[in-house]
Amino acid sequence: MIHLYSDQTPNGLRAAIVLEESGLPFTPIRIDTGRGEQHSPSFAALNPACAIPVIVDDDGPGREHLILAQSGAIVLYVANKCGRLVPTDPVRRAHMYHWFMQIATDVTAASSWIFNHARGMPIKSTENAAWLEARLARALTETDRWLGQHEYFADELSIADLLLFPTSSFRRKMLVEAGTYPNLCRWGAQVEQRAAVRRGMALFDEPTTSA
Repeated sequence: MIHLYSDQTPNGLRAAIVLEESGLPFTPIRIDTGRGEQHSPSFAALNPACAIPVIVDDDGPGREHLILAQSGAIVLYVANKCGRLVPTDPVRRAHMYHWFMQIATDVTAASSWIFNHARGMPIKSTENAAWLEARLARALTETDRWLGQHEYFADELSIADLLLFPTSSFRRKMLVEAGTYPNLCRWGAQVEQRAAVRRGMALFDEPTTSA
């Protein structure tokens, strides 16, 4: 059994939707980051960085107990364990790697810094906010251009799509109002139709098992 410690954030929901798509049995345990539960001693024992998501796999490699943090690492681990969501065709798999890394390093970083600037930075400025938003716009423009010629990032559903979807969902208002991301919006609507994705995105809407 896999135990998922997470919350209703883009990074946290990546782990939720990949587990739902994998078909692997798992138990969700909400860590309420709004209340600071990620800093509790019990959670810090799982991840000293005090960041969600974290999974605990009772049946890890070699039948050993495994604790794993970082959303990208969790997505890769789950995909490898279930044997799905990674293309077998080498060209498609290469494209998946490209977009997986670009989403993780460019899109996610830009979106996260917009949030950090608005909520956490002690000194804020409209100039910095505009710069961060422009950085995200550039990163999303690249994804939109690619999706104009491809149904999914690897021409089939893969972990690259699951990595981006929660972030794009949280930024939906910006995408729609900009009017310059038609392919990204089409892709997002298509991914959202998947039952497993809808289950994962709603997993922490209400409190689940308490940590």
